[in-house]
Amino acid sequence: MSIRKNLDISAYLVIGPENTNGRPVKKIIKDAVEAGFTCIQIRSKVASARELIELTREAAEVIALLGKSDNVALLVDDRLDVVLAARKQGIKVDGVHVGQSDIPVDVCREYLGEDSVVGLSARTHEMIEYIKTADVSGIDYFGVGPVHETMTKPDCGLDTDGKIKTRSFEEIAEIVRLSKIPVVVGGGVKVADIPQLARTGAAGFFVVSAVAGADDPKQAALELVNAWKLHTEAGRKN
Repeated sequence: MSIRKNLDISAYLVIGPENTNGRPVKKIIKDAVEAGFTCIQIRSKVASARELIELTREAAEVIALLGKSDNVALLVDDRLDVVLAARKQGIKVDGVHVGQSDIPVDVCREYLGEDSVVGLSARTHEMIEYIKTADVSGIDYFGVGPVHETMTKPDCGLDTDGKIKTRSFEEIAEIVRLSKIPVVVGGGVKVADIPQLARTGAAGFFVVSAVAGADDPKQAALELVNAWKLHTEAGRKN
């Protein structure tokens, strides 16, 4: 079955070699998946295409060794060329995540096919209007943020005036209400944010440094996953 039909973005790790404090990317991915993370995105602005393909291969192997290839989606940020080259080499990569200024969603969909995952980050200042008007038939989820300013992506939330605009939980709840597709929220998210974030109705959270930069990535990942499960289940009961 296509992972697109079974996509789980509840616990979503974005990771590249610049985020790990010198530790192997694949080790942190292993810790996160063992802890219950459901989606992995390879993202790097410093790695070459070949390095990104190798990181994708290592991530796919880790996920396969844990028996999670049918449950944990593996995506690459921005680089449709890397996804296509990885697939040509037999690497199981499930799709791509793009921004509004990256390769258009319809082009990604054309090249990757209907079984692939395509996620989109809309620009912060346009997000609500975009969600109201966008054709989402080719998109699987929206990435929304930041909740806090974050050094791992300093331009995240950059508004037209050059200032960072963070998202309140009230705004996130409104975006979730308006969106026809699932919404995953990140940007400096920490365990303390999870209770409020879960109440917005978002489909999940994404993190970089909260896991990749943690002293104990596995423990940090477990705390995030457990908090999300606890507060989403509590919300369903109420």
